[in-house]
Amino acid sequence: MVIFKRVKKFCLHSYETDHTAFTCELISLVFAVVASLMLAVTAEAPNMKYIYPGFFVSCTAATYGYYRRKLAWPMILTSYYMVVNIFGMGVVYKIW
Repeated sequence: MVIFKRVKKFCLHSYETDHTAFTCELISLVFAVVASLMLAVTAEAPNMKYIYPGFFVSCTAATYGYYRRKLAWPMILTSYYMVVNIFGMGVVYKIW
């Protein structure tokens, strides 16, 4: 029960400090969980046409949330993931 209270307090503080960043981070979480679950369930032959866009939305939302919170290293990392996902989508959709 103590852990639940700490997590709740942590989430409430995050929400109260910046509503927009919190929403972006929540969107990022949902899309990352769904995309990674799709990847895990279809591991033998994943359809990357659905997985890459999910990860792209996730890292784009996270990048903006981290930018608003002024978290440099997470923002740089998720920006890198955005670039990698754009490259991956280009390969999957045969753009390059």
